[in-house]
Amino acid sequence: MQIWIDGDACPNVIKAILFKAAEREKIPLTLVANQFIQTPPSPYIKSVQVPAGFDVADDHIVQQMHAGDLVITADIPLAAEVIEKQGHALNPRGEFYSKENIRQRLAMRDLMEELRGAGQVTGGPATMSQADRREFANKLDRFLARNR
Repeated sequence: MQIWIDGDACPNVIKAILFKAAEREKIPLTLVANQFIQTPPSPYIKSVQVPAGFDVADDHIVQQMHAGDLVITADIPLAAEVIEKQGHALNPRGEFYSKENIRQRLAMRDLMEELRGAGQVTGGPATMSQADRREFANKLDRFLARNR
C-alpha cells in the first residue's frame, strides 16, 4: 500500500500528520502538486511536481496509484476515480469517500458549483478545527492499523 496526497490544497497540518504516519508505519507516501512542496527527509516520503494545468496532479495520482492505495484529497471527482480503481479516498477532515456516498457527494458538489456560479453562495469550506484534525488523525490511524 502507498499513500498519495493531492498536495495543492491539502492543509499543512494534515500533511504533517501524514508525514509522521508514513515514517512511523514505514509506508511510502507521495505528495503530488503542481508546485514544489518541501517534504521532510525520509526514505518513505517523496514529492512529485507536475506541470501546472487543470487536473494534472489528479491525473498523475490516478495513473500511478494501485488498488488498495490511500489517496488524501478533498477533490470529489478525484475521490470518485480513486474508488473506481479500488483505492481508498480520505478527505482532510477525516471522512472516507465510498461507493455508497460518492454519487451523493458529486451531486452536492455540482449543486454548490451551480449556486456559486449564480452568485447565491459565496465562500468556501470552514476553517479546519482542532476536532477536524483529531478526526483525520484517528481515521488515518484506524485505517493503517486495519491495512498493515
